Amino acid sequence: MSLPRPAHQRRWPLFVSISPTAVVVAAPAKLNLFLEVLGRRPDGYHELATLMVAVDWCDTVELSQGRDHGWTFTCEPAGSAPSGQDNLAWRAACLLAERTGVETAGLALRLVKRLPAQAGLGGGSSDAAAVLLGLNQLWKLALTNDALVAMGSAVGSDVPFFLTAPAAWCTGRGEVVTEENMVRPLHFVLVCPPVGLSTARVYAALQVPAQPRTDIALRTAWRSSDVDELGRHLFNRLEEPAFHLEPLLERLHRRLTQVSPFGARLSGSGSALFALCRSRREAVQVAEAFLRQRPGNEPPSRVLVVRTVAP
Repeated sequence: MSLPRPAHQRRWPLFVSISPTAVVVAAPAKLNLFLEVLGRRPDGYHELATLMVAVDWCDTVELSQGRDHGWTFTCEPAGSAPSGQDNLAWRAACLLAERTGVETAGLALRLVKRLPAQAGLGGGSSDAAAVLLGLNQLWKLALTNDALVAMGSAVGSDVPFFLTAPAAWCTGRGEVVTEENMVRPLHFVLVCPPVGLSTARVYAALQVPAQPRTDIALRTAWRSSDVDELGRHLFNRLEEPAFHLEPLLERLHRRLTQVSPFGARLSGSGSALFALCRSRREAVQVAEAFLRQRPGNEPPSRVLVVRTVAP
């Protein structure tokens, strides 16, 4: 079992270190505890209702003043993220500089990737939010969080959540964020298969429900901090199309459900799956049982024990 590298600081926002010339920010993964698709919007996106939480498995974003007037971008491991304008972190830096008119001697952006792409964990969006937070600090812009959220929504639908995390209800296409109190930490087993899923493909295969599922029971359980009740009402509308597109996910879901107290759910549009547990000890036990039952012909998945980030 592979355990996540913990964030150096678990309280939000996740600044790791700050100096006059460099800032390091942890960019956490997110899980969707509830995700319903309410309908298709005129702009081509889907109207969502989702409860998201940030967990302590993170990328690292390093921002430092460059020695010349150019900007540089490096990513480790090499090739683990897109480059240029295809990278949300780079796009966020460019947008912030453009909208604020900041003049800087140069910028070095280094991204250390741990979160897999096409996993439904929001890694690219989290990196972008970390860049906005970090450059606001490094460049001494003193922008409000509302101003950063407005810029984040122009970069990607999930970016505003990571500027508001660690827990929030998200509506619209995901960019309308209402912060939720985190009463107690939650523990999860996270399973990352060796395959990814395109968000566009999953939504293209989705049948929008005529009667969307209500989130009342889950909201009540969340606000009462009742883990058992919360576990009974976890939901993700995107599971059916995701499992249809990638049968391995359905097999992993079935096996994780068999060893988990509350079953298993897909995060976002996948491919990552998670199981909610009552404690870290229970999560370790579930992870070990899941790994023991892996068939010999099944490609290995990365299995982690994670917990929510503290507010």
